[in-house]
Amino acid sequence: MNRSHIFLLIAALLLTGCAGARNPADPLEPLNRSIYKFNDTLDKAVVKPVAQGYSAVMPSLGKMMVSNFFSNLDDVSVTLNDILQLKLAQAASDGMRFIVNSTVGVFGLIDVASMGPLKKHNEDFGQTLGSWGVGSGAYLMLPILGPSSVRDGIGRYVDSFPDPITQITEMQTRNQVLISKGITKRAELLNQEKVLDDAMLDPYEFIRDAYLQRRINQVYDGNSPPTKYDDEELDSEPISASINTTSSPVAIEPIAP
Repeated sequence: MNRSHIFLLIAALLLTGCAGARNPADPLEPLNRSIYKFNDTLDKAVVKPVAQGYSAVMPSLGKMMVSNFFSNLDDVSVTLNDILQLKLAQAASDGMRFIVNSTVGVFGLIDVASMGPLKKHNEDFGQTLGSWGVGSGAYLMLPILGPSSVRDGIGRYVDSFPDPITQITEMQTRNQVLISKGITKRAELLNQEKVLDDAMLDPYEFIRDAYLQRRINQVYDGNSPPTKYDDEELDSEPISASINTTSSPVAIEPIAP
């Protein structure tokens, strides 16, 4: 883990301490905590051991290539959301990035585009809705998928349609690819998790607050307005979070029927 990730995790911890006993963005906290416990149990019993095994046996180069492959597939929905947000120059860059990596980069296994000016961006339909002025709604801890919100849950569903993986017609192959993607994401979280385990805090609150702050930052492209916790407006700028809280802690993608 690099120093920037450690700093962001510590900053998120401080924010959690300021949040107080009840976060108004989490009116379903009792239910969300129950789902979090389910996810945590499943993760410890199945997902984390599989991710640790994958991380142990897969060479670093192989892990990087698999991560690049799935990241390249994500650029399809990223490009579409660029267009919906009227980020046309970024859409052209991300579309070209997908073409370059899919061809010269051998189906995205090699991130050739990042060696030049075509840098990676992350946009999803939840962010698109946020850019249109749609509020996040209540925080939701989803079974298996982890932290989300009403808006982001809708965004996940919409983003599934252009996802190349969901276009695979053979169900067994599609589900195998989805599980592989989930295990890859979970393995990427192993190092970040060590900081969380070493800190004496409520992991549910930490993950929730880091996720909500990260999403605000993403919607506003790093220029988010001040947020309020316990009816007190924070004077400091919100975290410019790059913490990966897409899985909490389980990282398996939904298995399509």
